[in-house]
Amino acid sequence: MKEILYLEVPTPDTATVRSWLQVDFDPGYGEKRLTPEGFRLRVSAETTTAGAAISENLPTELSVFVWSVQRTTYLKAFRWADRPFPQEGQILHRLTIGIKSRFPHHYPEPPAIDLTQQTIFEALEPYYPLTVKYFQKMPNGEYDLKRAYWWEQRWREGVRNPQQPRQVVFGKDINEEKALAPSSPTYDIIYLGGALGAIHAAVMAKLGYKVLLVERMPFGRMNREWNISRDELQSLVNLGLVTTSELETVIAREYKDGFNKFFDANNPPKLRSPVLHTPTVLNLALDSDKWLKMCGQKVRAAGGEIWDETEFLRADIDESQVVITVKHLPSQNEKQVTGRLLVDAMGTASPIAWQLNGGRAFDSVCPTVGAVIDRGFEPEVWDSQYGDVLYSHGDISRGRQLIWELFPGAGEELTIYLFHYHEVNPENPGSLLEMYEDFFTILPEYRRCDVDKLVWKKPTFGYIPGHFSVGSSDRKVAFDRLIAIGDAASLQSPLVFTGFGSLVRNLERLTKLLDTALKHDLLSFRHLNKIRAYQSNVSVTWLFSKGMMVPTGKFLPPQRINAMLNTFFGLLADEPPEVADNFIKDRCDWLTFNRLAIKAARKNPALLLWIWELAGPRDLGRWLGNYVNFGRHALVSAVLSGWFPHFLRKTAPWLETRYPALWLRLLTISYAITIGKPRSPNQVANVNPEAIIQKSKARILN
Repeated sequence: MKEILYLEVPTPDTATVRSWLQVDFDPGYGEKRLTPEGFRLRVSAETTTAGAAISENLPTELSVFVWSVQRTTYLKAFRWADRPFPQEGQILHRLTIGIKSRFPHHYPEPPAIDLTQQTIFEALEPYYPLTVKYFQKMPNGEYDLKRAYWWEQRWREGVRNPQQPRQVVFGKDINEEKALAPSSPTYDIIYLGGALGAIHAAVMAKLGYKVLLVERMPFGRMNREWNISRDELQSLVNLGLVTTSELETVIAREYKDGFNKFFDANNPPKLRSPVLHTPTVLNLALDSDKWLKMCGQKVRAAGGEIWDETEFLRADIDESQVVITVKHLPSQNEKQVTGRLLVDAMGTASPIAWQLNGGRAFDSVCPTVGAVIDRGFEPEVWDSQYGDVLYSHGDISRGRQLIWELFPGAGEELTIYLFHYHEVNPENPGSLLEMYEDFFTILPEYRRCDVDKLVWKKPTFGYIPGHFSVGSSDRKVAFDRLIAIGDAASLQSPLVFTGFGSLVRNLERLTKLLDTALKHDLLSFRHLNKIRAYQSNVSVTWLFSKGMMVPTGKFLPPQRINAMLNTFFGLLADEPPEVADNFIKDRCDWLTFNRLAIKAARKNPALLLWIWELAGPRDLGRWLGNYVNFGRHALVSAVLSGWFPHFLRKTAPWLETRYPALWLRLLTISYAITIGKPRSPNQVANVNPEAIIQKSKARILN
């Protein structure tokens, strides 16, 4: 028996596919006999080519059948003979063309709804029945489902109108209402977005700046949990934001090991890989609500303010200040407030990010859904000492390679995510609600459970963006007196797409540079646009995430993405643990990257062709530019890193005072050549937190 065809049919309606195979499909040759899941195609031995003998006296026969998993349909054809079936090629071609024609890719859109006439549950139940069913079982489920719907609508609006985004930032020609604004700014910094923005705001408030944090949701509630490693979290202690003991109070769980494994049942043996163990990747689960409340307390303790349930409407900017107009949602009252600097931390829903970058606000995105589950899994289903960092249990599903994450929390809590890497496309922006229907349907396939017995704590969802940077300045992250951070600035990791981890790793860099800009009033676009967390090694590794995206409307061999993932993660599994740790945490150096790339090409020569098919000549050309920049950066870093940071520290007392703009530029270069360097295993183990705290405080106050 030999497999001769494997297709994914992008529809959850397996019964209709089966009916089409049995009733409508005409193979054009042989005797078609129906089976429970498809048909068999037979021909007598007398009509086989040249009267060839049939091995093991089996009849010459094709077997075609379908099955359902991951809320889609798969088809396979097998041959019961050593030699090809008569007209086999033509039959398979006819079957493939017929399937693609009859069951093309379809990208459903959420319905337009009017919540003045019905509840969100009533409006969406005909389209997403399981999503409505289980959101009704969650605390605040109605509010959270409204937010998921709102976020998807806002994302689709930005994707489909990239060249003419909604204008919310206005320059010097300010409307007449500005005359009512105070003559001097009320705040030093105004933050829009209370998740990642709260962390940055807390650091800047402790440095003495008067801060205002504006958040659309009730402050302290998030539709996402955060995981990180201990060595990355140490940067918060280093900055003096929190003490080690304070951090321990927000760590919900620290588990022993994290697993990375991709489905390989349909891969040839050489493209299967063992489990990659990453015990120091995302192995700390934070209580995000408690962490945000702690950041909020630190903002208020330093004299800052938080306006929650308040929506940003517009920003008017002149030479001396930024005036923002906001609306308090419960009362619907609008008001204005002024500041020296506006920080956009609104994530992918940010209208500011879309306006600044027009047609290339984001190149990729991870639509991510999931939930925090309080309890309900049987004890043998999962050991809470372990997590799934990246895991797939099937092949391509309706144009997406679905990937799971699972992180244990406090007590019996499990946080589970389902996401996929996705190119931004107006026809197919990516749907949170479709993903949620997938999540509730296929969760029992991923981890054995009775979904009706699970106790839901809260949903977790969002669009995590990516930008394929060709250089350090090809994306705007600033305007005069305005700068973007976090997801709004596409600050993320190409593999695990953790915007929180990326922000924390770059927090010292962003806060120190912004502190310098504020102290010397270097708040024009040309200065602020240099303050970014660009890394040439992160820029070059976007090709890995590109290789996990199925182009819109394209049919790929269902096992293709898993084969690519297994190729590379198999190499990491063969390397010392610190290599995988550095790679996933954006600390891969030039030599390691090239060594792994060459090993991957040797192990799977077809990989280069697959990447060409997925990326295309345009993106490969952009990537080559990234690669050249990566090599150049590695050379510059090798030349400068040994002495340049030390030189800056020595010259800081007079250079910063006399030439502040030059100092900011040189400080930017210093961070660029030192951030993202690989760490040895002992570097984390030998950290002395208290010594680092004192050094960091001295450095910040210098």
